[in-house]
Amino acid sequence: MPQPSPAGRRREELRDFLRTRRARLRPADVGMPEAGRRRTPGLRREEVAVLAGVGVSWYTWLEQGRDIKVSDGVLDAVAGALRLDEAEREHLYLLAGLNPPARAGAEGGEAVTPELRRVLEAWSPRPGYVRDRHWNFIAVNDGARAVFGYGESDRNCLVMFFTSARYRALHAHWDEAARGVVARFRADAARYPDDPEFGRLIDRMLAGSPEFAELWARHEVSAGGQVVKAVEHPEAGTLVFESTLLPLAGRPGLHLVLYNPRPGSGTEARLERLMDGPRLVEAG
Repeated sequence: MPQPSPAGRRREELRDFLRTRRARLRPADVGMPEAGRRRTPGLRREEVAVLAGVGVSWYTWLEQGRDIKVSDGVLDAVAGALRLDEAEREHLYLLAGLNPPARAGAEGGEAVTPELRRVLEAWSPRPGYVRDRHWNFIAVNDGARAVFGYGESDRNCLVMFFTSARYRALHAHWDEAARGVVARFRADAARYPDDPEFGRLIDRMLAGSPEFAELWARHEVSAGGQVVKAVEHPEAGTLVFESTLLPLAGRPGLHLVLYNPRPGSGTEARLERLMDGPRLVEAG
């Protein structure tokens, strides 16, 4: 028996998902009167169509998994009618072949969760921090402050990299790293074309850093989830780290950045001698 195509499987998933979401709701759950006996539990297709403000035939075709065109607005209406939560709404978009909208959630300067604080505490003395989509520091552990020299006035990774003489002196291969930093920032900025803060930050950097301006003009992009960073620490000597960038589920735009001593570099022993003990300092 031939297997369905990927698009066919996706439509089958969409059909089953909508049917099961409809079956879990009663008319009373959505403010509708019970109308006669029901052969199957849950709302009828006609009731979902009325709640969503769409045609009955169109909703029936959608639930049958037919190859029809759908829009963001119509999917939002269906999601509202079926009382879908954020995860289910995102799932509906994916099954319909559309990019899910950004989740509403905490970002920017809002405090990290207690659980995330404990992750940073546990990671110390190894450096770690949380940054937002504009590369602002949200929380920084003591290891990152001691190793990279992050101070209370340092608010943004990109600004610090290009404007801090202290940080530049620490970075063992600043010129080589700068190209990748700009390429990664450009890739991040492109994800948010309607966010004016990126434009303000870019204008600031173009005016304040000739090196940034020269690299920005190249229009290079890079994903760069894993990077090797070496610093020449005045007390500990050469420290080499492998960094990993991890997006935080449910926190749009926030990333956890963790630095691990590179094996064979002697960094772990030097780092332990440098640090007295773990302590989290939250950026404010």
